[in-house]
Amino acid sequence: MIYVGIDIAKLNHFAAAISSDGEILMEPFKFTNDGDGFSLLVSKLEALALEEDNIIIGLESTAHYGDNLVRYLVASYYKVCVLNPNKTSTMRKNNIRKTKTDKVDTYIIAKTLMMQDSYRFVTFFDLDLMDLKQLGRFRQKTIKQRTRLKIQLTAYLDQVFPELQYFFKSGLHQKSVYALLKEAPTPNEISSMHMTHLANLLKVNSHGHFTKEQAKELRVLAQKSVGANDSALSIQITHSIAQIELLDSQLEQVEAEMADIMKFHDSVIMTIPGIGYINGGMILGEIGDIHRFSNSGKLLAFAGLDPSVYQSGNFQATRTHMSKRGSRVLRYALMNAAHNVVKNNATFKTYYDAKRAEGRTHYNALGHCAGKLVRVIWKMLSDEVEFNLE
Repeated sequence: MIYVGIDIAKLNHFAAAISSDGEILMEPFKFTNDGDGFSLLVSKLEALALEEDNIIIGLESTAHYGDNLVRYLVASYYKVCVLNPNKTSTMRKNNIRKTKTDKVDTYIIAKTLMMQDSYRFVTFFDLDLMDLKQLGRFRQKTIKQRTRLKIQLTAYLDQVFPELQYFFKSGLHQKSVYALLKEAPTPNEISSMHMTHLANLLKVNSHGHFTKEQAKELRVLAQKSVGANDSALSIQITHSIAQIELLDSQLEQVEAEMADIMKFHDSVIMTIPGIGYINGGMILGEIGDIHRFSNSGKLLAFAGLDPSVYQSGNFQATRTHMSKRGSRVLRYALMNAAHNVVKNNATFKTYYDAKRAEGRTHYNALGHCAGKLVRVIWKMLSDEVEFNLE
């Protein structure tokens, strides 16, 4: 067997190869992080062995810099392992010279690969999990951006048309309100609109919810408004709405892509009542390879749902907060999923009610349900079994 170690960097990578006996088969060489560099690497790998099965390639998990190379090698049907940096660090410490260079690191990675008893090769499913992780995190960032814009828009309307929030009982952030404000962002412009046009605008964008009488009430409210007819604020209102609608369309595209990936793989996680494609995709994407976690406790700690420990002298706290370490996105998705599962499954509802009966708060009880859900998910994904808690 031939072991290839690759040291990843932003612009250039280094690679070297050794045999099962530790013989150096390929001296460390540099190749660029682009198509030409990847082609150079593959040409050298092809010169080493007639078949891809005789080669095992290892590289450290280093942010996103190695993702493109991993995808390229997997698509070329090479066996690729992404190593935990802690493993290579241990091997590096055993190095007598204590030397760390890109060239030396390639040997360290190759030797670490050679010393392993078993291998977990990156699959096409793993690549889809990487996509789910990236899409899920982008979705969270986009939602935060949209929330900030909605808060800003509300602040602008407090100055321009403070009475508007009391007229629309379902809130300001709905399609009919946005359609109105894009066309008439100030009370003066609303009050000067033709009644037929105003009534039709509200009716069409609310799917018939608003009547002509309500349109008349809105125009009277605009005429009496104490808000400022400020052109600068009008620009900020219309631009904020345009940005919010752009983010809405982006979220739809992201969620549609996540749903497509989830439908293609048909994961057992979708058999849990209350978990949809988006929540399930975020959970799978953040977990990645379930075999990274030898037990459910490690997955619980990775999600930051494990209880923190407080001990001093003879005192040991019996009630503590969750540690909130690890993946924030995974914790969010699990808490959201737990909320839905409690509403859709009798076992989880009973468990939630029992925690509430102990005097725990809603959020605390939900945290316990999320912890129970983690243990269920770990078992389901590890053994590929469907949800069966009824």
